[in-house]
Amino acid sequence: MGKSESNILYRRLLRSYFSSVISISLVLFLVGMVGVLVVNARSVSNYFKENITVSAILTVEADEADASALADILTGTGYVKDARIVTKEEGVEEMKGILGDDFMDVFEVNPIPVSLELQISADYISTDSLAVIEESLYSYPAVDEVVYQQSLVELLNANLERISLVAGVFVLLLLFISVVLINNTVRLNVYSKRFTIHTMRLVGATKSFITMPFVGQAFFQGLISGAVADVFILGALYLIRNEFYQLFSLFDAMLLGMVMIGVVVLGVLICMISTSAGVRSLISLNKSELYY
Repeated sequence: MGKSESNILYRRLLRSYFSSVISISLVLFLVGMVGVLVVNARSVSNYFKENITVSAILTVEADEADASALADILTGTGYVKDARIVTKEEGVEEMKGILGDDFMDVFEVNPIPVSLELQISADYISTDSLAVIEESLYSYPAVDEVVYQQSLVELLNANLERISLVAGVFVLLLLFISVVLINNTVRLNVYSKRFTIHTMRLVGATKSFITMPFVGQAFFQGLISGAVADVFILGALYLIRNEFYQLFSLFDAMLLGMVMIGVVVLGVLICMISTSAGVRSLISLNKSELYY
């Protein structure tokens, strides 16, 4: 074989290997991005739940000192994550935005009471739990009224359950498709070397001797594909951080690292298993079957 023919063959093999790596990397990238969303789903869900506030409106006689004392008590209960005092002056400004600047003209004294905006822990954002919390708040003499959007809580929980179900089905479907696509890519790569495998068998090479070099190549192919997929994932996360910083801040760095390691491991395992199965199936073919 001439030098030019050898170079052409080398370039073809290199392009084939490169295209296989890119194909596998793109599939692993999709799996990795879905994995990032799944492992951080609880944080994202908690973020939306904890944006729902419960307002505890105090009696007209209560002042900011009473509100501060009650806030300290509530934050120690476990179900209140944070409590913000809304002063009478802040309440007046809010009412001016709703009723107009002159609504206070009909009152001799400020009728707006002090209130507390309570950020409830995500674990307690449910209709039953909030009903218990509401009853508990009414047990404090300084609390005159408790207000929260019950319909919004029910809608949020229903949508989160629906999204979780759809996401679970989507993840399983994506994993199945990913395994099939990577398996087919690897098997096509192995199939292109069927004549080499047949020649090795003719000279007396054992199945394990024939299989091991291909499995070794598959290991590095999966490793490189996983690493490339991780680079794509980091790039996507960088874009998310720039565009949706608040959402990105919810992601756990340790979980992100575990997903990226999992992507590499998944790529290596699928490539090695598919290659081993593909080589062993080709070893058993006779000469006439190599052409079909």
